[in-house]
Amino acid sequence: MNLAQFQEYCLSLPGVTEEFPFGDETLVYKVCGKVFALSGLSNFASINLKCDPEEAVELRERYEGVIPGYHMNKKHWNTVDVHSGIPNKLLLEWIRNSYELVVASLPKKEKEKLGR
Repeated sequence: MNLAQFQEYCLSLPGVTEEFPFGDETLVYKVCGKVFALSGLSNFASINLKCDPEEAVELRERYEGVIPGYHMNKKHWNTVDVHSGIPNKLLLEWIRNSYELVVASLPKKEKEKLGR
């Protein structure tokens, strides 16, 4: 996966915004103001994704390119090395799962704005 593919996929999800709240080098994707994905902009080497805590541990054990979230709550976030050989299809699935976890935690009014 490259940066353009990551950006295009994240922005294709309903209600997503692309922001730089941590400076001009950290690309952040939010849904209804809540973060679901982060990455470096000039050095696109990894993606931080929200994950169910049990699944997070399982993915870390199964894939060498998945580690506890760098600078994130390690229980709920994974950092995924995009150059570790993990198939794009799986990366896209994990991005979508991260998005869905955040959407599930939104208030009813925000979910309705997304057509949920």
